Amino acid sequence: MASAHILGFPRIGAQRELKFAQEAFWRKELSEAALQDIGSDLRARHWSVQQQAGLDYVSVGDFAWYDQVLNTLALLGALPTRFGFDPQALSLENYYSAARGNSANVAMEMTKWFDTNYHYLVPEWTTDTRFDGGVDWLFDELAQAQKLGHVAKVTLIGPITLLYLGKIKGDAGKQLQHKLDLLHKIVPAYQKVLARLQAAGVEWVQIDEPVLSLDLDQQWQKAFQPAYVALAKTAPKILLATYFEAVTDYADLLHQLPVAGLHLDLVRAPQQLADFLTNGTQAWPKTRVLSVGVIDGRNIWRADLSALLQQLQPLQKQLGDQLWIASSCSLLHVPVDLATETALDADLKSWLAFATQKLDEIVALKQALNGQAASVIAHFTASQIATHKRATSTRIHNPLVKQRVAGVTAADAERQSAFPQRIVKQQARFQLPLFPTTTIGSFPQTKEIRQARAAYKRGDLSHLDYLDAMRAEISLVVEKQEQLGIDVLVHGEPERNDMVEYFGEQLWGYGFTQNGWVQSYGSRCVKPPFIYGDVYRPEAMTVAWSAYAQSLTDKTMKGMLTGPVTMLQWSFVRDDQPRATTALQIALALRDEVCDLEKAGIGMIQIDEPAFREGLPLRSRDWPAYLDWAVRAFKISASGVPDDTQIHTHMCYSEFNDILPWIAAMDADVITIETSRSDMELLDGFGDFSYPNDIGPGVYDIHSPRVAKVSEIQRLLQKARSVLPDRRLWVNPDCGLKTRDWPETIATLENMVQAAKLLRASVADHEEHLDCC
Repeated sequence: MASAHILGFPRIGAQRELKFAQEAFWRKELSEAALQDIGSDLRARHWSVQQQAGLDYVSVGDFAWYDQVLNTLALLGALPTRFGFDPQALSLENYYSAARGNSANVAMEMTKWFDTNYHYLVPEWTTDTRFDGGVDWLFDELAQAQKLGHVAKVTLIGPITLLYLGKIKGDAGKQLQHKLDLLHKIVPAYQKVLARLQAAGVEWVQIDEPVLSLDLDQQWQKAFQPAYVALAKTAPKILLATYFEAVTDYADLLHQLPVAGLHLDLVRAPQQLADFLTNGTQAWPKTRVLSVGVIDGRNIWRADLSALLQQLQPLQKQLGDQLWIASSCSLLHVPVDLATETALDADLKSWLAFATQKLDEIVALKQALNGQAASVIAHFTASQIATHKRATSTRIHNPLVKQRVAGVTAADAERQSAFPQRIVKQQARFQLPLFPTTTIGSFPQTKEIRQARAAYKRGDLSHLDYLDAMRAEISLVVEKQEQLGIDVLVHGEPERNDMVEYFGEQLWGYGFTQNGWVQSYGSRCVKPPFIYGDVYRPEAMTVAWSAYAQSLTDKTMKGMLTGPVTMLQWSFVRDDQPRATTALQIALALRDEVCDLEKAGIGMIQIDEPAFREGLPLRSRDWPAYLDWAVRAFKISASGVPDDTQIHTHMCYSEFNDILPWIAAMDADVITIETSRSDMELLDGFGDFSYPNDIGPGVYDIHSPRVAKVSEIQRLLQKARSVLPDRRLWVNPDCGLKTRDWPETIATLENMVQAAKLLRASVADHEEHLDCC
């Protein structure tokens, strides 16, 4: 008999209950005990949903107060030693200080979880790192699940992945030589955890090793065998989980590991199944579980259950009880429950499945395989009808869009002149000082702004009153920027709910949900739109707002757009045509907007691409194809304007150094990047590469409430100057400011502007001294 399970469930709650509780705790409006109660209630609710759906195991260990990597560090007692916390007495306040920073310490670095829009906190490995044990939160959660009568499968991030994802820190000469130097410390720590789980009656532990989706050198590959031999000695049964990419290159290694089961992502890489079923002349071991991830954990389209059943039936005959049906990866990356969508178009809704509905799909497949087809015939019938309707719907295809895409030429992706000629014209037009200051786009979105948008959407606020409210906020933002002395202004984006959803709402081919929230990091949740059809722009989207803001000031006003790759990556994308085609459709829509902004007198236009690196395939052999179409899409969106129009882009929370040639090929006049949490480490690659255009490295972390000091910003700017020429250096925050409050925003921007002014004065004094000499 086949079994059913998932790799993890969304932790935030269908109504973002965890988010609101976290933020109340941070504001000291909620006690730690009350926050713990809310977390307990969410876990109990989610386990109940899994049990009622018919899963054989509920998932324990997928809950985290901020991030699963940080939770793992807290479990092992391996939080950065610089915070000075007692690992075994760690409070939630301590925990959140590591995530968000405090008056004495900057927050831990944050970056993207593989090729997703989820962000994890980067472990800091030093010679002082200890794995002597930490908090008992995981064991408390297990006890809670068992008390409620659930059969639990505990989920852990694997030791090799945890080591790989961290960064070596410390003073030169006192650093670790290699991350794997800590392997002999971390494996015993995992052994202790596994032994406690076994003593608590846990039969299965799922150990996630998504690092196997990457290109691993021999040293990393060789680390698996001794680590898992040691773990298997004292552990419950281990299900080694891989996902996001084929792991065929490591098939021999995985066959040799002493684990009781292996999970494969057959959504991302269906072709790998055959390689594992017959490894050379060796068939799949009869005593080893094979968990097949056939229900998509990264997208929201309803599964074609009949087609999947046909694929799984031969597998069931071969494996019998050793076959487990699963999601491709954790369901963390999809919204919680489609049932909360009460206003969604009926046809579109019938094409979708959120996390709760995916449980039903997994169980329906299990029951059909186990000879219980009659009990799930309704699921299969509904799936078949939805699949047919979606495939034949006239709402998907637009002949005009297809015609325009077919007519794109190479010239459409090129500016009139190269950057050295463009920058001369731009400097003459804008007359900016050395080290010009700007921000990334958004300003604090207050409760009043959100209430006004919501009232307008409900019809409780008239169109004119809504315009007045947004214009008043824009006027306030412009006034404050002028008072601060910022050189290049933005309008603050009060009218925007989200940098992708706002644009998607004005483009044909996009659909939207009421409660389709997904965790991005910590308490930050996003509500990705879904692309179901050909994309085009029926009318201008931002021109009126930018033009109004420009009318309020003599300073330069940046127009703000979200780029085509990010619009793609941060949406649930249609799966019936190549992603490159959809990206090109979006690029053409944005090109029209860029041209309209330029015609309206907006001379600087920022096209944000924070998801550019995120879209990169996990295996380097697949990079060129993606990078070629991604760069082309960006350039098509940006290349319809004259040379003296300055195109900016913004990227954040990713590693860029390995794709710098392609970032340079995007040919943005100015790129701003997040660098403060890495202490300008990310900037080194731009210097080594001799990046040719202007750069604005972020000088303070906008995800932390702490106010960066002038001296801290000066230090980062001096580090940037050691890498970049002065004439190419901009000064700006790491990212947009919408999640911050006004007092901390004003205070830190004052310090940022002051640091830039001091640097200009220092350079001027130095040049005057040279002239005198």
